Amino acid sequence: MTQTKEWSPRVQRVLSVLPEELVEFEKQVKRFRNGEWDPNQFMSFRLKQGVYGQRQPDFQMIRVKAPFGGLTADQLDALGEFAKLYTPLRKGHVTTRENIQFHHVKIEDAAKGLWLLADVGLSTREACGNTMRNVTGCEMAGVCGNEPFDVTPYAAAYARFFLRHPFTQAMPRKMKTAFSGCSNDCAITPIHDMGFLPKVENGRKGFKIVVGGGTSIMPRVAPTLYEFTPVEEYLKVTEAIVRIYNRTDELRKNRMKARIKFYIDRIGIDEFRKIVEEELKEDWAKEDRFDPEPLLFVEDESVDAPPLQANYRTNGNSAGFQKWKATNVVPQRQKGYFAATVKLILGDISDVEFHQLADLSRKYAGGRTRVNVQQNIVFRWVPESALYELWEALKSMGFGDSGANTIEDVVSCPGTDSCKLGITSSMGLGRAMTEAIMELNSDDPLVKKMHVKMSGCPNGCGQHHIADIGFHGAAMKGGNGSKQQIPAYELFLGGSYETDDPRFGIRVKARVPSKRVPEAFKKVVAYYQANRNEGEEFKNFAARVGAEPFEEQLAEFKEVGELNKNTIQTFMDWDKTVLYQLERGEGECAV
Repeated sequence: MTQTKEWSPRVQRVLSVLPEELVEFEKQVKRFRNGEWDPNQFMSFRLKQGVYGQRQPDFQMIRVKAPFGGLTADQLDALGEFAKLYTPLRKGHVTTRENIQFHHVKIEDAAKGLWLLADVGLSTREACGNTMRNVTGCEMAGVCGNEPFDVTPYAAAYARFFLRHPFTQAMPRKMKTAFSGCSNDCAITPIHDMGFLPKVENGRKGFKIVVGGGTSIMPRVAPTLYEFTPVEEYLKVTEAIVRIYNRTDELRKNRMKARIKFYIDRIGIDEFRKIVEEELKEDWAKEDRFDPEPLLFVEDESVDAPPLQANYRTNGNSAGFQKWKATNVVPQRQKGYFAATVKLILGDISDVEFHQLADLSRKYAGGRTRVNVQQNIVFRWVPESALYELWEALKSMGFGDSGANTIEDVVSCPGTDSCKLGITSSMGLGRAMTEAIMELNSDDPLVKKMHVKMSGCPNGCGQHHIADIGFHGAAMKGGNGSKQQIPAYELFLGGSYETDDPRFGIRVKARVPSKRVPEAFKKVVAYYQANRNEGEEFKNFAARVGAEPFEEQLAEFKEVGELNKNTIQTFMDWDKTVLYQLERGEGECAV
């Protein structure tokens, strides 16, 4: 039901929600259904409201922005209601860019659901399209012992500044931004179009700014634009970059090569810096609108933190609890408080689980949570004495698993479950890989610290380029001249996103049938364990030996044979019961 313009959100959080935009969206949905909109023109309109077409006709994916990953308990409840009311599978999905996505939503339900989300201060505005996408951050910002200062207010100010900004409504392509809280760079700024790392020089707050990173076609590590830019100027510098990007007409000729990394790669970061500095001499840069102070999102989370001394149930001797605590819990800089990671299976949360997590956040985390780039959710401000009780509650929900940020913490994009660009069922493989990893039953600390990520296509939404072992979807043919296609994966080995060591994995010239990927994975790990030097991490081992030995190890997976009753499972993708056929539509990211 359409709301009146007098309506205002029950809560305003980071991003402003304008009721007139939601009223207009409902109006235009009706016009579209009445045949008054050209579908392609309507696509551009709905994308700006975070409504994205799926591979399934007449269904949409709704992308909800969580700036810096922050969500309140009330927002988790609203997300749960959205999942229950408007999604057939009654679940949501946490992405590697700290969005919450809902799939298989009817366009009319999207129009209704946006009001539900807006009421608690959640926005989908500019979550899709050629806009400034969700601004991601480190889940430890504000509580990290290594941070120069809390970047949260500045990440929020950045998101507010560029939302509905005239220069960010129709850029050559999208722009992704990350704010890390300290030199550990947990938000992975090197793979972003824009990245900010906090620094303090001579008592003055500022940022190291990197620009021009990205995965997908032509993966690049973002070079440094400025080692230090005062906080008073970071918005101005970014606007200069956006202005330059907008008028670079050559990028609009080929949308597949329109990200800013292509421009910077061609001219070099030094030349780009000169262009930025010339731009900053223009009259617009003298305007009095770049001070972030009025835009800062500042709230004292400690006010709502649970008391350190309370009657929490404890049994710290439990082996399962100790294992969980060792991998999922880290101390905050605030004495007595800890951040606890809830390991979500491939980023999925059901409608019921949204509400359960909301209740837990109220009781143990001051009513707030943060999602992170590993597709997990983090409770901050948990008293040390409450950790066991929290773990027990999570365990009863099925979320008590240890292994956060280890090889057991598998990351995947939705793949062919919903994405038009998907080639393979990456979520299905993700589940199979999780089982394969648990079957390793290895206490090898060097294996435990590895990361496994997969994407259903080469675009890299699962961030496979920076995994120790990464996979992206592909297709291959059966043997003996068979024309029947087989779902398959290409491998990237030795990627990294650790402190001061961003690198993309080595591409192995081998395609492995999807159903045999777990077997191939185990063979790669076994080869590493048998041939590494003392203490040699996998990324360094892969760099030392190169791709060829791995290609030899994987040679046996090339031959599949023709389709028959003995091989038929290989010709089907994970979680599917029909023969595989490559069906890749045109994505809407470049519209």
